[in-house]
Amino acid sequence: MENNQVFVDSSFSAIINAPIEKIDIPAWCFGLPENEYQSCSPAHIAAGFTTAPDGTKMSINVEIIGGSLMVQHYVEQLSEPAHLILLSVSDVFTPNGRTTIQVHWELSVKKIDEKTCEFTNRVISRPTPDFISFIDKQGIPFEQFKAQRQPASIYHNQTETPLFAKSIEHHALRTN
Repeated sequence: MENNQVFVDSSFSAIINAPIEKIDIPAWCFGLPENEYQSCSPAHIAAGFTTAPDGTKMSINVEIIGGSLMVQHYVEQLSEPAHLILLSVSDVFTPNGRTTIQVHWELSVKKIDEKTCEFTNRVISRPTPDFISFIDKQGIPFEQFKAQRQPASIYHNQTETPLFAKSIEHHALRTN
């Protein structure tokens, strides 16, 4: 599902005080205990792990962003120790009903020196055809929804990024 319309494209970075050789973002993501996921944002409700029908790893995240409950079904697209890309058609529960959006979640690290890395957390949200129909039925123009959604999504990403970095750091330092 390729869609050029974008609600939000936000990217934030934070420092990880661990050597890049010890970092394994997929191992962190697919092994993250629920309580640690919850500690990375007050908006995080639950996390779990399963597989997609084709056997690909999947992370299930439940959170509230901008007042809407979201159930995200993140399917692994690229999996390398320093780079993970996940794609979800996420269920969104709003006061006006249920719909879906597409979320591209990209986590990466770059080496700064022998002891530190820069972690980047990028989230790109796009409407699905279901979503376009959902807002059309309510008479909400896409640009209006986008303007209303961006602040909450950007704030969420900005606040969870340093906490994810700290969690990845702890994971890297307690393994190996």
